[in-house]
Amino acid sequence: MASPGLDHALSRLEGALGQLEAAARRRLEVERGRANLETELTLMQDDRARLAVELDGAMARIGQVEGVAQEVDRKLDRAMTALTEVIARVEAQPDEEAEQDA
Repeated sequence: MASPGLDHALSRLEGALGQLEAAARRRLEVERGRANLETELTLMQDDRARLAVELDGAMARIGQVEGVAQEVDRKLDRAMTALTEVIARVEAQPDEEAEQDA
């Protein structure tokens, strides 16, 4: 038969072991959570780097498109000027013919 003092000491020991196990479980959960966060952070950094490269490429393409658009604008201006001159000459010809007939 165990003495009451021994029973009390064993009870306290079991309580302390229970608390130690609970603390160890919490610590493991925190470490797992930290590992998950670190993994997530690494994935986010990889995504950020990939998106930065894609953005740089898109900005370069936008620059190219703007350059082509400016060239098209210049060509359209020249074409419109040439058409305006041709139309003016065509419209002036009947007046010249009428003057020559008179």
